[in-house]
Formats: sequence, C-alpha cells, structure tokens
Amino acid sequence: MTDIRDILHDLRAEGASLDALVAELEAEAWRGATPADGWTIAHQIAHLAWTDEVSLLALTEPDRFPELVAQALDRAEKGTSLVDEAAEEGTAEAPHQLLQRWRSDRERLLETLGNTDPHTRVPWFGTSMRATSMATARIMETWAHGQDVADALGVTRSPTSRLRHVAHLGVRTRDFAYAAHGLQPPPDPFRIELRAPDNTLWTWGPEDAEQRVTADALDFCLLVTQRRHRNDLTLTATGPDAQHWLTIAQAFAGPPGAGRAPEVTT
Repeated sequence: MTDIRDILHDLRAEGASLDALVAELEAEAWRGATPADGWTIAHQIAHLAWTDEVSLLALTEPDRFPELVAQALDRAEKGTSLVDEAAEEGTAEAPHQLLQRWRSDRERLLETLGNTDPHTRVPWFGTSMRATSMATARIMETWAHGQDVADALGVTRSPTSRLRHVAHLGVRTRDFAYAAHGLQPPPDPFRIELRAPDNTLWTWGPEDAEQRVTADALDFCLLVTQRRHRNDLTLTATGPDAQHWLTIAQAFAGPPGAGRAPEVTT
C-alpha cells in the first residue's frame, strides 16, 4: 500500500505544477475559455479551491457534510448544479485573490490530511472514502482540471509518474462507472496494462484475465477523466466488456459526465 506521505508529496507537486501555469497570467487570460463548456480558467481554479474547501469540511466537520449533500441534491432536482454555482461565484474574485485562496486551501488540506489517520473514513458525495483515497482523488481532480487549463493555454504538459494515482483511481472506479449508468458490472476483473512515462509497465488485475485493456498511461488517464474522446486515444481493449467499459469509464464521483466530443478532422 502506498504511504499517504508519498501521495501527499505528489498532491503538492501536482498543485504546484498547475499553479505555475496560471501564476503569471494577466487578468484577461483568466477569462479565457477552456474545453469544459462554459468554464474559463478562473472557473477551473475556483472549482479546485471549492473542492479543497469541501474536502476540509468532510475531514474536520463530518457531521456537517450531509447538509452539503442535501444542497447538492436540491440543486440537482431544480436542474442546477452546486458545483457550477460554486465555480461561478469564484470567478467574481480578482484573479490574484482567487489564486491566493486556492493556495491557502490546498495547503490547509495537505496539512489536515497529513494529520489524519490514513484509514479514517471521510464522508463524500455518494459514498465515504478513506483519507488516502481522498488524497488520491485530489491528485486526479487537480490533474484533470489542470489539463483543461493547459489545453486552454495551448500548453503540452510532460507526463509524470503522478499519473499512476489517476490511473489507479480509473481502475478502481470501474464498477462505480457501471452503477452510474444503471448497469450491472461484469463479474470478473479486467487486466489493465499501462505503459508509464518512464517506459515501465503499470498493471492491475490477474495476468490470465480474458478481458483486458492495454494503453499508454497518459491516454488511459485522459479517458477516465473524460478529457479526451475515446476515438482520439490509442487504447486496446480485448473482450466485449472491456470494450464497453472504455465508453463509460469515469474516475470522478457523481453522475456520468458529458465527456468531450472527438476532434474534427478534415
């Protein structure tokens, strides 16, 4: 099992990587559109700040968390989204204030997670998770929204070993993705083999599994975070269940995302 200190080290590094992309941007650039429909760079950073704040609430005041879940359900029934509302509210701040809030929030979260028993169950939307899983989820979300920012700025990020956290979550959430679509997950595990940035192999599942997925780790992570369409990635699936999973995979909590449209080719 990965030590939570190693996970927190990577979470800090992932946050710093995205911070470096936006720290020197002019105010106008913060209003630039990202691939997420209706979201600017400011929306992306505001969302990360808000989810860090929500994570802190879950860790420090778990008895209050059901109130937030109830708010989210209420918004959903009304056809709105608490997530979108929070991101929109954050864009009203001046960019330097928003950036400072995100920096403060993520530092507080790192400290709080570091002082929490890794096995502690923390409430979350839909289900609870261990503190270690929360730290891993924060890496995934920071990386995914960082991809949106990088795409908006036309920046190509070099993949790092931190992708292993994103990939691990993508594998572990296989059955959740089926449930999110109202489907019964396959009874047998898949074999997942991913080529890491350092050209080593990351693997999950039994070696003799009939259903398997092989891919570059970056492509797999882009798929499970729904930052690229399946048609624009190079992944190989063996077996009908594995093929189907790649059309619904999601490493994030909540309802199925709309995903991204395939790139238009001429």
